[in-house]
Amino acid sequence: MIYLKTDEEIELVRAANMIVARTLGEVAKYIEPGVTTLKLNQVAEDFIRSQGAIPGFLGYAGYPYTLCVSVNENVVHAFPSNYALREGDIVSVDCGAVINGFNGDSCYTFPVGEVSDDVMRLLKTTKESLYVGISKAVAGNRIGDIGHAIQEYCEKRGFSVVRELCGHGIGRDMHEDPDVPNYGRRGTGPLIKNGMCIAIEPMINLGSKNIVMESDGWTCRTKDRKPSAHYEHTVAIKDGKADILSSFQFVEEVLGDKSI
Repeated sequence: MIYLKTDEEIELVRAANMIVARTLGEVAKYIEPGVTTLKLNQVAEDFIRSQGAIPGFLGYAGYPYTLCVSVNENVVHAFPSNYALREGDIVSVDCGAVINGFNGDSCYTFPVGEVSDDVMRLLKTTKESLYVGISKAVAGNRIGDIGHAIQEYCEKRGFSVVRELCGHGIGRDMHEDPDVPNYGRRGTGPLIKNGMCIAIEPMINLGSKNIVMESDGWTCRTKDRKPSAHYEHTVAIKDGKADILSSFQFVEEVLGDKSI
């Protein structure tokens, strides 16, 4: 069942997402060679709690950390660890927070130092495809229009779209209906209506679209071990069009000229 939000509920979802946005900005300050992904997790948890919120991922379906920190070939849901970031890595930081009973959810993929031209093109294309998908999140369209736009944009540039993982509705629960795939056909799927809150999150691979699950039961990585990028915004459909409730503003203020 798809729950349509009131204007007041949308503002509560926005408040949660702004905490996530600021958390990603805090994490961005620490992205450099030599920093462990566990350190990023601690920075995020401390900041979220300092805002009077609680980490949305910690304990969700048994997930044991505040962040999903996925490096290089890891697509999503990788555990923070003692792995120290290296020059040329990319790291996807997926973050959730809950405040006043509503969830925020957003992800940003960071380059660590200088990365290869192909990898930088993957990051830019994935981030651009997020906004291409958001542009289709308008009342009267269908969910398939979002996925089709993302898929077409990325595949035309030589990248592949993960099939097994997708965006989702969001509100009082982290994951609500509808599923929001990053591929599909125009004019298919649920009708997009005012009051919908959805997380749109392209997960795009440099190589094959195929992924495998690691033995921890959470980490998804590319089968060919080529890099994968992931960007995510939470949006509400309001006055017929997408209102982006999350933000990369704080990340981009930290990155400055190095912004994707």
